[in-house]
Amino acid sequence: MEQAPPDPERRLQPAPLEPLGHPDAGVESVVGEEAEGARDEGPGDGTMTENNFWLKKIEISVSEAEKRTGRNAMNMQETYTAYLIETRSVEHIDGQSVLTDSLWRRYSEFELLRNYLLVYYPHIVVPPLPEKRAEFVWHKLSADNMDPDFVERRRIGLENFLLRVASHPILCRDKIFYLFLTQEGNWKETVNETGFQLKADSRLKALNATFRVKNPDKRFTELKHYSDELQSVISHLLRVRARVADRLYGVYKVHGNYGRVFSEWSAIEKEMGDGLQSAGHHMDVYASSIDDILEDEEHYADQLKEYLFYAEALRAVCRKHELMQYDLEMAAQDLASKKQQCEELATGTVRTFSLKGMTTKLFGQETPEQREARIKVLEEQINEGEQQLKSKNQEGREFVKNAWADIERFKEQKNHDLKEALISYAVMQISMCKKGIQVWTNAKECFSKM
Repeated sequence: MEQAPPDPERRLQPAPLEPLGHPDAGVESVVGEEAEGARDEGPGDGTMTENNFWLKKIEISVSEAEKRTGRNAMNMQETYTAYLIETRSVEHIDGQSVLTDSLWRRYSEFELLRNYLLVYYPHIVVPPLPEKRAEFVWHKLSADNMDPDFVERRRIGLENFLLRVASHPILCRDKIFYLFLTQEGNWKETVNETGFQLKADSRLKALNATFRVKNPDKRFTELKHYSDELQSVISHLLRVRARVADRLYGVYKVHGNYGRVFSEWSAIEKEMGDGLQSAGHHMDVYASSIDDILEDEEHYADQLKEYLFYAEALRAVCRKHELMQYDLEMAAQDLASKKQQCEELATGTVRTFSLKGMTTKLFGQETPEQREARIKVLEEQINEGEQQLKSKNQEGREFVKNAWADIERFKEQKNHDLKEALISYAVMQISMCKKGIQVWTNAKECFSKM
C-alpha cells in the first residue's frame, strides 16, 4: 500500500526516503510499469514510442576494430581505434527483409552514450564500459591500448555493453541509444543538444551531500559498502590471477625445456631414442598449449572486470540518492526557519540570537504595517516551501522505488553471470590439470617401452 508523503505542518525533519512498496516485492511488475511509462515520458524526446520499439527484435554486434589516424579537437594528429557496429533485424517487416545497418564508432562515443544514460537514468545501474587501458596484466600481456589482443578483448566488451543496454527494459527504449546504433553523422551534436552535461551532478556537491546528510537510508548505505567490498574482492582476485598466470606460464615453458632435452638426448641413444623422442614430443605439445589456455583465462578475467566496474555504477545510484536526501533535508530546514521567523514576528518574541533582533533593539521596533508585510511575504514563502517539500518527498519515493527495482534486477543478473563464469573457470582449471597428468602418463609409457 502506498504511503502518503509526510505532512510538512506536523513534521519538519524528513525521515529517510522510503519506497512506495517493499524493496523485495514484485520487481518484474515494477520494472514493467516503468517500462510502460518510458514510452511516453523521458528527457524531452529522449525515449522512443511504441511504434519504434524494435530494439529487442534486432541483433547487435561489434564485428570489427580498425586502427585509424586523424586530428582531434586540438587539431593534433592522433591514432585511435574505431569499432564497426552492425545491426540486423531478426524478423521480417511487411514480408520484406530488413537490410543490415553498419557504422563506425570510437571508444569516446561509447563513453558519451554512457555518460548521457547516467545523467538521464540516475536510478538505473547503467552497464559499464570495458577498460580503456589494460589493468591487472601479467608479464606476457601488453598494457598498450593499441595492442591487437587488447583491442580484440575491448571489442568484445563494447559489444557486451551494447547488448546489456539493449536488453534492459528501460534503457533499450531510449531514442539517443537508438540513434547511436543507426545515425552515424551528427550523433554527437544530437546528444549535446539534450543538455545532459548541465544536468550532471557536481562531484563536489555529491561529496558534500555524503558527509552532511543527517538521515541516510540504511539500505543505500549498506549497498554502498557492498559495492566497495565487491570492488576490493574482485580487484584482489584479479591481482592473484595475474600472479598465478605468470607462474603457470613459467611451469609450462619448463616442459618445453624437457621436450628439448629429451629430443637432444634421443639423438645419442640407439635403444632409447624412440621413447625419448616420443616423450619430448608430448612435452612440446603440452608447453605450447599454455598460450591458448591463458587466452581463455583472459575471457573469464574480463567477465570479472565487468563487475569490478559495475561497483562504480552501484555507487553512482547511491550518490544520487544521497543528493536527493540532502536536498530534502535542506528544504525542510529552510521551511522550519521561515516558520520560526513568522512565529516570532507574530508574537513579538525572539527565541534565538539574530542580526535582525539586535537591529530592532538598537533602532526601535518595526511599524505594524511593516511587520504585517513581512509576515505576508513569509507566509507565501512557507506555502511555496511546503509544496516544494511535498514534491521532493514524492520524487524521492519514486526514485527509491525505481532504483531498488533495478538493483534487484542487477543482483539477479550478477548472481547468474558470476556463478556461470566461476564454474566455467573451475572446469577449465580441472581440464588443464587432467591434461598435465595425461602428459606425464604418456611420458611414463614412453619410458616403460625403452
